[in-house]
Amino acid sequence: MNQLELQNISKKYKTKQVLEPLSLVIEEGECLVLCGGNGAGKSTLLSIIAGVLRPSSGSVLLNDCCLQHNRKPYVEQIGYMPDDFQADPSMTVKEFLLFYASLRKIDLSRVEEMLVLIGLQEQRNVRITRLSKGMRQRLLFGQAWLAKPALILLDEPTNGLDPYWVNVFVQQIKEIKNSGSIVIFSTHMMDVAVETADRILLMKAGNVMDQLTELSSKEEVVMELIKLQRI
Repeated sequence: MNQLELQNISKKYKTKQVLEPLSLVIEEGECLVLCGGNGAGKSTLLSIIAGVLRPSSGSVLLNDCCLQHNRKPYVEQIGYMPDDFQADPSMTVKEFLLFYASLRKIDLSRVEEMLVLIGLQEQRNVRITRLSKGMRQRLLFGQAWLAKPALILLDEPTNGLDPYWVNVFVQQIKEIKNSGSIVIFSTHMMDVAVETADRILLMKAGNVMDQLTELSSKEEVVMELIKLQRI
């Protein structure tokens, strides 16, 4: 049973508190979506869980493996898609996936499968620098999903995707959930949040202001976010 536990994690830069203390438990097959405006703390929270940022307080545990004390076995269980693309621009699409496959000792057949899943089989030999924004997003998503990790973290994965690929993304998230993996991602697309989330965290200025678990429509989430901005 996959389980992620956040124990009183927070983040502070000098005198600025960017993430207030937060404790959560996310279970196997659950999708948690982070919503809020710029500066809400969504990327900070994802970066802490991914091990990119060190929390100012608290602990992160995945399947009883503590990030702070057992970093290597922890990160081997996760896939992370940052909000910006950092890679050698001279690499091709396939070379990029092969690089991550070699780090995780993943078979070549999985790379070929992923090229199809993210719709980049015809661009396999195209250099990253020549890809559109949407294609780069799909490639980043592909590397995060490549190892079929216990936990997938995605920072604004729908940015730059056209409507067709947004729909594909929704179906892929449902497939990942059904496999037992935990999914956490941030988005400004409320319809995507409603279609995929088991829980939505509404965030503002580093605080979790509310948790939504019974979702009926994107309009409901939008109204909650509008109310949040008035606080």
